[in-house]
Amino acid sequence: MSGFWMVRAGEGGYLADEFVEKSCVAVGFDGVGDFTGLTTPDLFKAAVRSTYPGHSSNQIASAAGVGHRFRTVIRRDDHVLTYSPASRLYHFGKVIGDYEFLPGYVTDYAHMRRVKWVSHIARDALSTESRNSLGSTLTLFEPGESVRKEIERLAEGKSTLTPTPARDVEERNDVERIYSDQLSRSHEFIKDRINQLDPRAMEQLAASLLRALGLRARVTSVGPDRGRDVIASPDGLGLQSPRVICEVKHRKGQIGAPDVRSFVAGLRGDDRGLFLSTGGFSKEAKYEADRAAIPVTLLDLDELARLVVEHYERFDDQGRALLPLDRIYWPKP
Repeated sequence: MSGFWMVRAGEGGYLADEFVEKSCVAVGFDGVGDFTGLTTPDLFKAAVRSTYPGHSSNQIASAAGVGHRFRTVIRRDDHVLTYSPASRLYHFGKVIGDYEFLPGYVTDYAHMRRVKWVSHIARDALSTESRNSLGSTLTLFEPGESVRKEIERLAEGKSTLTPTPARDVEERNDVERIYSDQLSRSHEFIKDRINQLDPRAMEQLAASLLRALGLRARVTSVGPDRGRDVIASPDGLGLQSPRVICEVKHRKGQIGAPDVRSFVAGLRGDDRGLFLSTGGFSKEAKYEADRAAIPVTLLDLDELARLVVEHYERFDDQGRALLPLDRIYWPKP
């Protein structure tokens, strides 16, 4: 079976009309030069690394993957899509030429494949599921077989949408499901970013969270701290109750009962204990916290990420610098 590809027409789709007018799709890669001799992924990586020495290994691998797919993996008779946000049209066509290096043929982009455009499909004609799949910001990707079938049916003039009001209900359900999926992905990405912090930065993040919760918090000095990595209280001096004593363990393995028992033993009077472990807690550790005479809260990475997002609007500059996050707006179902 022939391939099916989505090729972005530059940032904001500004080259989409030119792609259609000149019967092609193209990609950039300023400075890399002709792809003709780059016949393997490793050759592409070497070329990208040489051209962009400041790029990370992940950026190099990603860029090389795009170049290799565009030059070699895409074949004649494969189908391609590109999108014009201005007209809200997906242009659907068939690849009819091998890779060509033609500087100046397309504005800004020198690497080109010739295409015969066969149909122009309104975004509103697509299902919510397909619109979501095609919403990726990747330069070049495979949208999947379900999107392909829907595009092909629309190209043949066959509607793929259910009648209103059934369509309205279906679309609301799709939006809710996609939102839930994106929320889950976002949560995992935030956890990934938190997990990349070093132990000292993790203590600073815990302090920023406590400040966002209305307390004045300070991180203790480096050295033996007897489980007191962060101390927080209403006055910041620990003279007013409640005084929150926080221990931070940034590690892969779970915290066991002995560590929690030792932490609880260091708490006094009106203290409140907060034990943060990015590796989580064993069942026995949770039992120790539950039976402690002084209130102790165990905070794992999952719950930490949830609390950070919930209270991020009140984070101080230090906390935002440690974990920069952007607000994303989503249409209500």
